[in-house]
Amino acid sequence: MPSNSLKKLSSLALILTVAACGGGGGGSSPVNTGTSGSTGSTTGSTAGTTTGTTGTGSSTGTTTATAPVINSFSANPASITIGSASQLNWTVSGATGMTLNGNAVTGSSLAVNPATTTTYTLIASNSACSATCTTSASVTVTVNSAGTGNTAGNAIYGDLRKADLGAGANLNGSLPFPANNAWNTDISKAALDPASDALINSIGLNTGLHPDFGAGLYDGAPIGIPYAVVAGSQPKVSVQFTDYGDESDPGPYPIPANAPIEGQKANGSNFDGDRHVLVIDRDANRLYEVGNAYPQTAANWKVSGGAIFDLTSNTVRPGGKPGWTSADAAGLPIFPGLVRYEEAASGLIRHALRFTVSRSRRAYVAPATHYASSNTSNTLPPMGMRVRLKASYQIPANFSNETRAILQAMKTYGMLVADNGSNWYISGAPDARWNNDKLVSELGSVKGSSFEVIRMDGLVTP
Repeated sequence: MPSNSLKKLSSLALILTVAACGGGGGGSSPVNTGTSGSTGSTTGSTAGTTTGTTGTGSSTGTTTATAPVINSFSANPASITIGSASQLNWTVSGATGMTLNGNAVTGSSLAVNPATTTTYTLIASNSACSATCTTSASVTVTVNSAGTGNTAGNAIYGDLRKADLGAGANLNGSLPFPANNAWNTDISKAALDPASDALINSIGLNTGLHPDFGAGLYDGAPIGIPYAVVAGSQPKVSVQFTDYGDESDPGPYPIPANAPIEGQKANGSNFDGDRHVLVIDRDANRLYEVGNAYPQTAANWKVSGGAIFDLTSNTVRPGGKPGWTSADAAGLPIFPGLVRYEEAASGLIRHALRFTVSRSRRAYVAPATHYASSNTSNTLPPMGMRVRLKASYQIPANFSNETRAILQAMKTYGMLVADNGSNWYISGAPDARWNNDKLVSELGSVKGSSFEVIRMDGLVTP
């Protein structure tokens, strides 16, 4: 969990266009609730689309009242699986009445669970006009069939129902998020950042990659960040937030009493560190991540903060708000960037990886949403910065199958700066099948000079 939790801009936005007419010609101007966002795949999930329409009304004579203003109208999340709910939220001023798809509503929110993709139209009226004047806005909630993520080869995007259960479980080809999500996007031909050389130099041109995962124990604990897959029937327990409660998704969380904790000693002795706990509810397609996790009782955990991610959608964190951190310094989910043995052994890793740097910048770039530094030097990497292994680098044919898969993923999908730590340390999950000697020697032979930085569009520098 990051030590810096200052507020930042949101990386997710819905764009709302509103028009109005009525007595006296009063109305609202277009409202933009953000500046960037992602669009989901056509067979997976899509980010919300909003449109506005002009209401009706006319005036005879002089009118002192004006049309109401719909300041915002959004759906959270804007893409759901069938049977799930979305929360419609709005702020309206100057209205004497409101209807939603023809039904009168009050307040500022309403939970809906449509069976099919539905467009909701909010109409705000003001009867004080000499002739009633209205303003309207619409938002669409996309409904996806449960368990029908996109497929490519043996990969299944945005659907983890085929995953096995348990600690370190095999996902059987399942991948978090839609195929066009930032984690799953091919960036092998993306443009370079003009400051690439300086940024790579700050991380270390002559420093080799290092696997922050492996087999066996290091300092008495499994090597890497563990995770567990549970069924939808897993009981949810309460979580008490000790540091980042105001930036956390409220519980309960489906954390088993025996959930593996990062850094947990095999002999049961005390330990510290980041103490991450990552839990995937395969049936609900949700990822739960917490940091500094300490079990209190069978039904209670004390954690520094927590985040819940929707694995079916490009609205990655439905409950998140602008400037929130996560269990990761960059505000990112941790699990999607882990190197897992089952993927590496198959010879094909289909997503970006996660790595750390010792010095970062007071800035971030999507898909990151948070920074964890006070240093403003533009030669330091911001959170979310993506690097890739140069096309000119030839992966040695004598490297192990696992190492070759890891390096190819770095060419195709790249790596994201996700936390402060040792330079060029790659995150992964512990597994008894890793060959530590080969991982360390083979990855260590690949130096920082073999990497380049992808152009950073939309860099946020608070």
